[in-house]
Amino acid sequence: MVSDVHGNARDLARAGEGADALICLGDLVLFLDYADHSRGIFPDLFGVENADRLVELRTARRFDEARRLGARLWGGIEGDRATMIEKAVRKQYAEMFAAFPAPTYATYGNVDMPRLWPEYAGPGTTVLDGERVEIGGWVFGFVGGGLRTPMRTPYEISDEEYAAKVEAVGEVDVLCTHIPPEVPELVYDTVARRFERGSRALLEAIRRTRPRYALFGHVHQPLVRRMRVGTTECVNVGHFAGTGRPWALEF
Repeated sequence: MVSDVHGNARDLARAGEGADALICLGDLVLFLDYADHSRGIFPDLFGVENADRLVELRTARRFDEARRLGARLWGGIEGDRATMIEKAVRKQYAEMFAAFPAPTYATYGNVDMPRLWPEYAGPGTTVLDGERVEIGGWVFGFVGGGLRTPMRTPYEISDEEYAAKVEAVGEVDVLCTHIPPEVPELVYDTVARRFERGSRALLEAIRRTRPRYALFGHVHQPLVRRMRVGTTECVNVGHFAGTGRPWALEF
């Protein structure tokens, strides 16, 4: 089980060793590494100094200034912004999907571009979003993407659309999502020093349907990585990019 791969194809290729299946909860793309500002699409285009400044502004929650910085930098280069980003994302996706073992079950993260996944997902990779699948006799439900934030990442959707996907999954043994339920201890990032967006609909579904596990990523350095909500074990299985270690679910 991995989440928030963010360009770590090397460790991803080994993540499924000894397992019956690999589950990936999204964020394959690396736009900017907050731990190493030299890595990602942004520093490749604009340099490390500008990446340092962008991280500084975002960490301070000065999102309007961060957007103005981005607009100024994009205005200084030739070419269409969307085309350049897609080209860089495609390069990363080619590496990431080639590293997936068979079978892999995956859903999208908030920085992913879902429309590109069908081009790269091979026959051993099953992509699910608002859907269920049986693995080893247990039913797993998958809900991808994130909720809308000032960061404006590619796959952010409305609370209503997200809640509908959670509802479509229904009762499962293991609920797999990219973002966590809206519990303060699970959504607070201790390094970024901010509360990320969790889902209230997801929290309500956990309380109502009581899955054995609720597994997620998104928050890279959470205040709490594991806690119970009622009878459900809630576990943050990211940040894979930083550790290179998968989380194993044995049953």
